[in-house]
Amino acid sequence: MTKAEQTISTPEDAETEAPEQARPNGRRRIMTLLVVAAFAYGIDLVSKMLVVSRLEHRAPIELIGQYLQLEAIRNAGAAFGIGEAMTVVFTLIATIVIVVIARIARKLYSLPWAIALGLLLGGALGNLTDRIFRSPGIFQGKVVDFIAPAHFAVFNLADSAIVCGGILIVLLSFRGSSPDGTIHKDVRKDVHEDVHNDVHNDVHRDVHED
Repeated sequence: MTKAEQTISTPEDAETEAPEQARPNGRRRIMTLLVVAAFAYGIDLVSKMLVVSRLEHRAPIELIGQYLQLEAIRNAGAAFGIGEAMTVVFTLIATIVIVVIARIARKLYSLPWAIALGLLLGGALGNLTDRIFRSPGIFQGKVVDFIAPAHFAVFNLADSAIVCGGILIVLLSFRGSSPDGTIHKDVRKDVHEDVHNDVHNDVHRDVHED
């Protein structure tokens, strides 16, 4: 059997190559996810309460001149004011995201994935809370936004958590990292390199034999 043949493996083989005892404790990763989610959800909830009580119906507060202000806005759409006429749809999407994260968490062994999913979960819960409990009605509530950069959409801390979690997930996926802690290599690239090395070695050996 050549080296190239030894490189090819199935997803089932990849799972058996990483022994269970070498993986981090799954419960610890779930706890990390929950702590990150609770932190993201908590600071979003507190910030919105402060904004509604102290900033709504008042003039914006300038943090960096006109480049960055705090301004209370009620947003019926998704993050950054996208799709304001689709409040119910975004409520459903947020609910689906939470369910998917709960399913992924059952096989969660990666610390970076736990942090990313925690940020995503906390942000989704933060905005979903607004949609359920704020006016004009259940599942149609408007989200409280208040961070207002110049020439950009107004957003909140839940939006920031969702974006940060999403970026981290993209980076982890790009690296081939999975929530269960395995790293998936590009098998085709490995096979190509192994075949090239085998051919080179065979030619080199034949030249010396001649």
